[in-house]
Amino acid sequence: MHSILTITLNPAVDKNYTLDRLLPEHKLRVPNPQIDAGGGGINVSKGINRLGGKSTILTLTGGRNGELLKELIKKEDIEMLTIDLKEETRESIVISEQSTNQQYRIVVDGPTISTQTTELLLETIAAMKPFPSIIVASGSLPKGIQDDFYGRIGKIIEPKGTKYIVDTSGNALLQAVEQGVYLVKPNLLELSRLSGTEQLELDDVDEAAMELIKKGKCAIVVVSLGAAGAMLVTKNECEHIMAPNVKRKSTVGAGDSMVAGMVWGMQQGYTNKQMIRIGIACGSAATLNEGTQLFTKEAAERLYKWLSR
Repeated sequence: MHSILTITLNPAVDKNYTLDRLLPEHKLRVPNPQIDAGGGGINVSKGINRLGGKSTILTLTGGRNGELLKELIKKEDIEMLTIDLKEETRESIVISEQSTNQQYRIVVDGPTISTQTTELLLETIAAMKPFPSIIVASGSLPKGIQDDFYGRIGKIIEPKGTKYIVDTSGNALLQAVEQGVYLVKPNLLELSRLSGTEQLELDDVDEAAMELIKKGKCAIVVVSLGAAGAMLVTKNECEHIMAPNVKRKSTVGAGDSMVAGMVWGMQQGYTNKQMIRIGIACGSAATLNEGTQLFTKEAAERLYKWLSR
Protein backbone atom coordinates (compact mmCIF):
# COMPACT_ATOMS: atom_id res chain seq x y z
CA MET A 1 0.00 0.00 0.00
CA HIS A 2 1.47 3.32 -1.08
CA SER A 3 0.96 6.56 0.84
CA ILE A 4 -1.28 7.90 -1.96
CA LEU A 5 -4.57 6.11 -2.67
CA THR A 6 -6.75 7.06 -5.65
CA ILE A 7 -10.38 5.97 -5.79
CA THR A 8 -12.17 5.43 -9.11
CA LEU A 9 -15.75 4.19 -8.80
CA ASN A 10 -16.70 4.42 -12.48
CA PRO A 11 -13.60 3.40 -14.46
CA ALA A 12 -13.59 3.00 -18.23
CA VAL A 13 -11.62 1.50 -21.05
CA ASP A 14 -10.93 4.60 -23.16
CA LYS A 15 -10.82 4.11 -26.93
CA ASN A 16 -9.69 6.95 -29.15
CA TYR A 17 -10.41 6.84 -32.89
CA THR A 18 -8.72 9.38 -35.16
CA LEU A 19 -10.09 10.28 -38.60
CA ASP A 20 -10.01 13.17 -41.02
CA ARG A 21 -13.73 13.91 -41.02
CA LEU A 22 -16.81 12.36 -39.42
CA LEU A 23 -19.46 11.76 -42.09
CA PRO A 24 -22.94 10.24 -41.69
CA GLU A 25 -23.86 7.06 -43.58
CA HIS A 26 -20.29 6.45 -44.77
CA LYS A 27 -18.10 3.49 -43.95
CA LEU A 28 -15.19 5.31 -42.33
CA ARG A 29 -11.96 3.33 -42.26
CA VAL A 30 -9.67 4.39 -39.43
CA PRO A 31 -6.42 3.21 -37.84
CA ASN A 32 -6.70 0.93 -34.80
CA PRO A 33 -7.78 2.92 -31.75
CA GLN A 34 -5.51 4.10 -28.96
CA ILE A 35 -6.72 2.15 -25.90
CA ASP A 36 -6.08 3.39 -22.35
CA ALA A 37 -7.29 2.71 -18.82
CA GLY A 38 -9.45 5.68 -17.85
CA GLY A 39 -11.52 7.17 -15.07
CA GLY A 40 -10.69 10.05 -12.72
CA GLY A 41 -8.56 8.39 -10.06
CA ILE A 42 -6.91 6.00 -12.52
CA ASN A 43 -5.76 8.98 -14.61
CA VAL A 44 -4.47 10.67 -11.45
CA SER A 45 -2.43 7.57 -10.57
CA LYS A 46 -1.08 7.38 -14.13
CA GLY A 47 -0.04 11.03 -13.92
CA ILE A 48 1.69 10.52 -10.55
CA ASN A 49 3.48 7.54 -12.08
CA ARG A 50 4.75 9.66 -14.98
CA LEU A 51 6.23 12.15 -12.53
CA GLY A 52 8.13 9.34 -10.81
CA GLY A 53 5.75 8.91 -7.86
CA LYS A 54 3.87 5.87 -6.58
CA SER A 55 0.22 5.39 -5.70
CA THR A 56 -2.34 2.63 -5.27
CA ILE A 57 -5.56 2.49 -7.29
CA LEU A 58 -8.81 1.29 -5.71
CA THR A 59 -11.47 0.59 -8.31
CA LEU A 60 -14.36 -1.64 -9.42
CA THR A 61 -13.95 -3.95 -12.42
CA GLY A 62 -16.14 -6.43 -14.23
CA GLY A 63 -16.32 -8.59 -17.36
CA ARG A 64 -13.95 -8.59 -20.33
CA ASN A 65 -13.46 -4.82 -20.18
CA GLY A 66 -12.57 -5.18 -16.51
CA GLU A 67 -9.86 -7.70 -17.35
CA LEU A 68 -8.55 -5.41 -20.09
CA LEU A 69 -8.51 -2.51 -17.62
CA LYS A 70 -6.41 -4.58 -15.19
CA GLU A 71 -3.97 -5.49 -17.98
CA LEU A 72 -3.58 -1.86 -19.05
CA ILE A 73 -2.87 -0.73 -15.47
CA LYS A 74 -0.45 -3.61 -14.94
CA LYS A 75 1.50 -2.42 -18.00
CA GLU A 76 1.80 1.00 -16.32
CA ASP A 77 3.30 -0.73 -13.25
CA ILE A 78 0.79 0.80 -10.83
CA GLU A 79 -0.41 -1.07 -7.74
CA MET A 80 -4.11 -1.85 -7.89
CA LEU A 81 -6.86 -3.07 -5.55
CA THR A 82 -10.05 -4.19 -7.27
CA ILE A 83 -13.50 -5.26 -6.21
CA ASP A 84 -14.95 -7.49 -8.91
CA LEU A 85 -18.44 -6.96 -10.33
CA LYS A 86 -20.68 -9.21 -12.38
CA GLU A 87 -21.53 -6.34 -14.72
CA GLU A 88 -19.20 -5.13 -17.45
CA THR A 89 -16.81 -2.21 -16.94
CA ARG A 90 -17.88 0.63 -19.25
CA GLU A 91 -16.21 1.91 -22.39
CA SER A 92 -15.59 5.54 -23.24
CA ILE A 93 -15.14 6.43 -26.91
CA VAL A 94 -13.41 9.55 -28.20
CA ILE A 95 -13.54 10.37 -31.92
CA SER A 96 -10.91 12.93 -32.91
CA GLU A 97 -11.69 14.77 -36.17
CA GLN A 98 -8.43 16.07 -37.60
CA SER A 99 -9.88 18.43 -40.21
CA THR A 100 -11.65 20.53 -37.52
CA ASN A 101 -9.56 19.60 -34.44
CA GLN A 102 -12.87 18.74 -32.73
CA GLN A 103 -13.61 15.80 -30.48
CA TYR A 104 -16.76 13.75 -30.02
CA ARG A 105 -16.98 11.96 -26.68
CA ILE A 106 -19.35 9.05 -26.02
CA VAL A 107 -19.50 7.98 -22.39
CA VAL A 108 -21.77 5.08 -21.41
CA ASP A 109 -23.45 4.70 -18.02
CA GLY A 110 -21.62 1.58 -16.87
CA PRO A 111 -22.69 -0.91 -14.20
CA THR A 112 -25.16 -0.41 -11.33
CA ILE A 113 -23.43 -0.89 -7.98
CA SER A 114 -25.20 -2.85 -5.24
CA THR A 115 -25.53 -1.75 -1.61
CA GLN A 116 -23.32 -4.70 -0.59
CA THR A 117 -20.53 -3.55 -2.91
CA THR A 118 -20.89 0.03 -1.66
CA GLU A 119 -20.43 -1.11 1.95
CA LEU A 120 -17.53 -3.38 0.96
CA LEU A 121 -15.78 -0.37 -0.60
CA LEU A 122 -16.09 1.61 2.64
CA GLU A 123 -14.92 -1.36 4.73
CA THR A 124 -11.92 -1.84 2.42
CA ILE A 125 -10.90 1.81 2.83
CA ALA A 126 -11.39 1.78 6.62
CA ALA A 127 -9.27 -1.38 7.01
CA MET A 128 -6.22 -0.12 5.09
CA LYS A 129 -2.91 -0.52 6.90
CA PRO A 130 -0.85 1.56 6.85
CA PHE A 131 -3.53 4.14 6.17
CA PRO A 132 -2.69 6.38 3.18
CA SER A 133 -1.44 9.91 3.92
CA ILE A 134 -3.27 11.28 0.85
CA ILE A 135 -6.56 9.98 -0.60
CA VAL A 136 -7.89 11.24 -3.93
CA ALA A 137 -11.52 10.51 -4.83
CA SER A 138 -12.00 11.48 -8.44
CA GLY A 139 -14.65 11.03 -11.09
CA SER A 140 -18.38 10.47 -11.31
CA LEU A 141 -20.41 8.13 -9.10
CA PRO A 142 -21.83 5.09 -10.91
CA LYS A 143 -25.51 4.17 -10.74
CA GLY A 144 -26.48 2.64 -7.43
CA ILE A 145 -24.03 4.63 -5.30
CA GLN A 146 -25.67 7.44 -3.35
CA ASP A 147 -24.60 11.09 -3.61
CA ASP A 148 -23.26 11.07 -0.04
CA PHE A 149 -20.63 8.39 -0.78
CA TYR A 150 -17.60 10.70 -1.01
CA GLY A 151 -18.83 12.35 2.19
CA ARG A 152 -18.95 8.93 3.89
CA ILE A 153 -15.32 8.36 2.86
CA GLY A 154 -14.58 11.75 4.44
CA LYS A 155 -16.00 10.52 7.78
CA ILE A 156 -13.63 7.52 7.70
CA ILE A 157 -10.67 9.74 6.86
CA GLU A 158 -11.40 12.58 9.32
CA PRO A 159 -9.82 11.02 12.46
CA LYS A 160 -6.79 9.72 10.53
CA GLY A 161 -5.15 13.06 9.69
CA THR A 162 -5.12 12.09 6.00
CA LYS A 163 -5.33 14.77 3.29
CA TYR A 164 -8.53 14.17 1.35
CA ILE A 165 -8.81 15.57 -2.19
CA VAL A 166 -12.13 15.35 -4.03
CA ASP A 167 -12.56 16.08 -7.74
CA THR A 168 -16.14 15.45 -8.82
CA SER A 169 -19.28 17.47 -9.58
CA GLY A 170 -22.96 17.89 -8.77
CA ASN A 171 -24.49 16.63 -5.53
CA ALA A 172 -21.55 14.28 -4.90
CA LEU A 173 -19.26 17.32 -4.67
CA LEU A 174 -21.72 19.30 -2.52
CA GLN A 175 -22.04 16.49 0.01
CA ALA A 176 -18.30 15.77 0.10
CA VAL A 177 -17.52 19.42 0.85
CA GLU A 178 -20.32 19.54 3.44
CA GLN A 179 -18.54 16.73 5.31
CA GLY A 180 -15.15 18.40 4.83
CA VAL A 181 -12.14 17.85 2.55
CA TYR A 182 -8.53 19.07 2.43
CA LEU A 183 -8.49 20.29 -1.18
CA VAL A 184 -11.26 20.77 -3.69
CA LYS A 185 -10.88 21.68 -7.40
CA PRO A 186 -14.15 23.15 -8.66
CA ASN A 187 -14.64 25.03 -11.90
CA LEU A 188 -16.51 28.34 -11.89
CA LEU A 189 -19.94 26.71 -12.21
CA GLU A 190 -19.23 24.18 -9.45
CA LEU A 191 -17.91 26.91 -7.13
CA SER A 192 -21.15 28.83 -7.76
CA ARG A 193 -23.15 25.82 -6.58
CA LEU A 194 -20.90 25.27 -3.56
CA SER A 195 -21.33 28.90 -2.53
CA GLY A 196 -25.10 28.87 -3.13
CA THR A 197 -24.84 31.54 -5.85
CA GLU A 198 -26.58 31.34 -9.22
CA GLN A 199 -23.60 32.63 -11.18
CA LEU A 200 -20.18 33.81 -10.01
CA GLU A 201 -18.04 36.26 -11.95
CA LEU A 202 -14.25 35.93 -11.98
CA ASP A 203 -13.96 38.85 -9.54
CA ASP A 204 -16.08 36.95 -6.98
CA VAL A 205 -14.03 33.72 -7.01
CA ASP A 206 -11.61 34.53 -4.20
CA GLU A 207 -14.38 35.65 -1.84
CA ALA A 208 -16.56 32.59 -2.54
CA ALA A 209 -13.61 30.22 -2.07
CA MET A 210 -12.51 31.98 1.12
CA GLU A 211 -16.01 31.60 2.54
CA LEU A 212 -15.77 27.79 2.13
CA ILE A 213 -12.44 27.83 3.97
CA LYS A 214 -13.79 30.04 6.79
CA LYS A 215 -16.70 27.61 7.27
CA GLY A 216 -14.18 24.77 7.74
CA LYS A 217 -15.29 22.92 4.59
CA CYS A 218 -11.75 22.74 3.16
CA ALA A 219 -8.22 24.07 3.60
CA ILE A 220 -7.39 24.72 -0.05
CA VAL A 221 -9.60 25.67 -3.00
CA VAL A 222 -8.11 25.47 -6.49
CA VAL A 223 -10.58 26.95 -8.96
CA SER A 224 -10.05 25.56 -12.43
CA LEU A 225 -10.50 28.29 -15.06
CA GLY A 226 -9.68 26.29 -18.22
CA ALA A 227 -7.51 28.23 -20.65
CA ALA A 228 -7.34 31.07 -18.08
CA GLY A 229 -5.39 28.84 -15.69
CA ALA A 230 -6.47 28.48 -12.07
CA MET A 231 -6.90 30.38 -8.83
CA LEU A 232 -5.33 29.20 -5.58
CA VAL A 233 -7.14 30.22 -2.41
CA THR A 234 -6.08 29.29 1.14
CA LYS A 235 -6.60 30.90 4.53
CA ASN A 236 -3.57 33.15 3.98
CA GLU A 237 -3.12 33.46 0.22
CA CYS A 238 -4.92 34.08 -3.04
CA GLU A 239 -3.26 33.94 -6.44
CA HIS A 240 -4.44 33.68 -10.05
CA ILE A 241 -1.98 31.76 -12.24
CA MET A 242 -2.45 32.03 -16.00
CA ALA A 243 -2.07 28.82 -18.01
CA PRO A 244 0.77 28.71 -20.54
CA ASN A 245 -0.27 29.39 -24.12
CA VAL A 246 0.04 25.99 -25.84
CA LYS A 247 -1.39 24.48 -29.02
CA ARG A 248 -4.16 22.24 -27.73
CA LYS A 249 -4.84 18.89 -29.39
CA SER A 250 -7.14 17.37 -26.74
CA THR A 251 -8.57 18.35 -23.37
CA VAL A 252 -9.32 14.74 -22.33
CA GLY A 253 -7.56 14.00 -19.03
CA ALA A 254 -6.32 17.57 -18.52
CA GLY A 255 -8.22 18.02 -15.23
CA ASP A 256 -7.02 14.66 -13.91
CA SER A 257 -3.46 15.52 -14.96
CA MET A 258 -3.72 18.76 -13.01
CA VAL A 259 -4.81 16.86 -9.88
CA ALA A 260 -1.97 14.35 -10.40
CA GLY A 261 0.58 17.16 -10.51
CA MET A 262 -0.80 18.82 -7.37
CA VAL A 263 -0.93 15.57 -5.38
CA TRP A 264 2.59 14.61 -6.44
CA GLY A 265 3.77 18.11 -5.49
CA MET A 266 2.14 17.76 -2.05
CA GLN A 267 3.97 14.49 -1.47
CA GLN A 268 7.25 16.14 -2.49
CA GLY A 269 6.72 18.86 0.12
CA TYR A 270 6.05 21.64 -2.39
CA THR A 271 4.65 24.95 -1.15
CA ASN A 272 1.07 25.69 -2.20
CA LYS A 273 2.34 28.08 -4.90
CA GLN A 274 4.69 25.43 -6.28
CA MET A 275 1.98 22.77 -5.98
CA ILE A 276 -0.55 24.66 -8.11
CA ARG A 277 2.09 25.47 -10.73
CA ILE A 278 3.11 21.84 -11.23
CA GLY A 279 -0.62 21.04 -11.42
CA ILE A 280 -1.26 23.64 -14.15
CA ALA A 281 1.90 22.49 -15.96
CA CYS A 282 0.69 18.86 -16.02
CA GLY A 283 -2.83 19.86 -17.09
CA SER A 284 -1.51 22.07 -19.90
CA ALA A 285 1.00 19.41 -20.98
CA ALA A 286 -1.84 16.88 -21.30
CA THR A 287 -3.54 19.07 -23.92
CA LEU A 288 -0.46 18.75 -26.16
CA ASN A 289 -1.22 15.05 -26.74
CA GLU A 290 -3.95 13.62 -28.94
CA GLY A 291 -6.90 11.57 -27.75
CA THR A 292 -6.93 10.03 -24.30
CA GLN A 293 -3.19 10.15 -23.61
CA LEU A 294 -1.94 12.12 -20.61
CA PHE A 295 1.07 14.43 -20.36
CA THR A 296 4.73 13.57 -20.78
CA LYS A 297 7.08 14.30 -17.88
CA GLU A 298 9.37 16.36 -20.14
CA ALA A 299 6.54 18.67 -21.28
CA ALA A 300 5.27 19.10 -17.71
CA GLU A 301 8.73 19.96 -16.39
CA ARG A 302 9.29 22.47 -19.21
CA LEU A 303 5.99 24.23 -18.55
CA TYR A 304 6.59 24.19 -14.78
CA LYS A 305 9.87 26.01 -15.28
CA TRP A 306 8.09 28.58 -17.46
CA LEU A 307 5.37 29.10 -14.81
CA SER A 308 7.97 29.42 -12.04
CA ARG A 309 9.91 32.29 -13.65
